Amino acid sequence: MKTKLKLMLCLTLLGFLSIKVSFAETATTVANTKTAIFAGGCFWCMQSDFDKIPGVLKTEAGYTGGTVKDPTYEQVSDGGTGHYESIEVYYDASKVTYKQLLNDFWRNVDPTDASGQFCDKGPQYRAVIFYQNSEQQKLADASKQQLLDSGKFKQIATEILPASTFYPAEEYHQEYYKKNATRYKFYRYSCGRDKRLEQVWGDN
Repeated sequence: MKTKLKLMLCLTLLGFLSIKVSFAETATTVANTKTAIFAGGCFWCMQSDFDKIPGVLKTEAGYTGGTVKDPTYEQVSDGGTGHYESIEVYYDASKVTYKQLLNDFWRNVDPTDASGQFCDKGPQYRAVIFYQNSEQQKLADASKQQLLDSGKFKQIATEILPASTFYPAEEYHQEYYKKNATRYKFYRYSCGRDKRLEQVWGDN
C-alpha cells in the first residue's frame, strides 16, 4: 500500500513538474515572439514558404499598405485600394532572427520585377518589405544594399516601406496550400514561380 502511495505521489510530482516546465517554455516563447510583414506576390505561396522556416511560429495572409479599411479580396484584386497581398510572420527571435527572415524573403521573390511577381501582375502583387521599427528598417536597407553590392542585380525593384495596418485575409485564404493542396500546387506550377526563382537564385 505504501509503495502504491509513493508511486502515486511520484507520478503527481512528475506531472506537476512537467506542467511547470511547459508553462515556463510557453512563457519564454511568448516573450521572444516578434512579427515581420512581407509582400511577395501571391500570399498563398509566401505563407507556404515561410511556414517551413524553423523558428516561425505562425503566419497570416492579409492585406497592408492601402487606404481602405477592412478591404476584401475582391477590392484588393481590382488594384484600387493600394493594398498589397502580404503575410504577417510571427517568429521566435531566440530561434530565428529578422536578418535570417530577410534572407529567406529575398530568395522567395524576384527582386527585379517592378510590375508584380511571377504570373501575377499589378501593384497589389509587388514585392515589399514592411518595417515596423528603426531596427527592422536598418536591417532591411542593409540587406538590399548587400544584394546590390554583390553585383548579382543591376537594380532592385523591391521597396522597403513603413508598415501600416495589417488586415487578415478571409479565412479561406489562410493556409490555402494545406486546405486546397492540389489546386495550390497547380497554381504555383502554372504561375512559373519556382522556375523563375531558380533562374534568379540558382540552387540557393
